[in-house]
Order: sequence, then structure tokens, then C-alpha cells
Amino acid sequence: MTYSHEVQSMCVVRQGCNHGPAPIPEEGKWVKATQISDISGLSHGVGWCAPQQGACKLTLNVKDGVIEEALVETLGCSGMTHSAAMAAEILQGKTILEALNTDLVCDAINVAMREIFKQLAYGRTQTAFSEGGLPIGAGLEDLGKGLRSQIGTMFGTRDKGVRYLEMAEGYVLNLALDEGGEVIGYRFVHLGKMMDAIRKGADPREAYEKNIGTYGRYDEAAKVIDPRKE
Repeated sequence: MTYSHEVQSMCVVRQGCNHGPAPIPEEGKWVKATQISDISGLSHGVGWCAPQQGACKLTLNVKDGVIEEALVETLGCSGMTHSAAMAAEILQGKTILEALNTDLVCDAINVAMREIFKQLAYGRTQTAFSEGGLPIGAGLEDLGKGLRSQIGTMFGTRDKGVRYLEMAEGYVLNLALDEGGEVIGYRFVHLGKMMDAIRKGADPREAYEKNIGTYGRYDEAAKVIDPRKE
């Protein structure tokens, strides 16, 4: 350690109270984190690329500073999905500090890593008050049945109004309009459940029809439209 001449010539003033860092909640415990291995929890971070063309949601399950589970969800950029494939392969086994300083190729994923690092470091996690935290694999529960990301895709124009294209329930097939032309419901197919049925041997047409549902006052529609064509 090198000190400047000015500092060397100063007298010593002793430090007073020092209680260390403020404790943060981690998996049902209060922890004074002084090093990376003190950090545990499951949390999420959202990032975006420089041109803001796409976004990434990153979910990490961290135990004793090490990433044990990673879920990478991307939106709006085809190249980002390939970067996500790489990130999901290399993140496990790294400490959160290593991951923060790993080039994850895509700006959005790097920003998501930065944001989740702050969540974890400050104890702002989903498991802050859950004793023992969540088991490895808990990140998949965010995806629900069919293990597909929950996606909402809506489009609208001033002249023609709104079009619902995809909701949390699934791919929107039809919009229900009332007599005034306002949306009162929709018909959808749950793609995750449909594909699960097909993978298990169901006839594709049968699987499709069995996983169609409606939301809202669909049955009261004065008019039903295809949101992609009409």
C-alpha cells in the first residue's frame, strides 16, 4: 500500500463505532453480507439492449453465492434468443460476481445480470423471507403448464383499433366484439398444453380443439373477428 506524503504526515484519528453492513433478508434469515458466498436467494432481473429493440428477463436461484439455476427469457430480437441459449449454458456454477463480469454477448442479458445482481446484493429477492429458500428447479414454475414463457402481444392503430394477438392464456384465435365494436372477450388456444398432448401421442387436430378456451363475455359477441386478418 502506497500513501502520499500528505497522508503520511497526518496524525491518526481512531475509528469510532463500526457495526458492519446492515443485515439483509435471505431465505428466512438476516445476514450481514461481507463476501459473495454470503448471498443466497431467487430473484429476477430485466434488461434491455442499447437500441431497446429487445428485452430479457433473467431468473437466478443462488445458493451461497453460486448460481445453481438460471432461466433466461427474451423478447423482440431473434439474435437475443441465441445469446440466451449460450447464457443458460454457462451461468450455472459461476458465482454472481463471475456472472456479472462474464460477457453474455447480448446487451439486454448483460443488463439483466446487472439488475439481478443488485436485487440479490440488497436482499430484494422472491425468497427473502422463505425459510431455506426454494429448491433448484423452482424457476420453471414461473413458466406454468407447458413450460412456455407468458407472453402478451397487442397491436393497435388509430384508425382500426386494437388487436389482441397473444395473452397469458395462449395464442389468440378470435376477438369478440359487442354491438358498439368494443372488445368484450377472446378465444385462444393454449400452445403449451397442446404441444404436450401432441408429444404424448395425441392427434394434432384433437389436441388443438381440446385446448381451446375463451375469456370474458365471448359468448355474448355481436361479431367475432380474426385479429390477424380482419
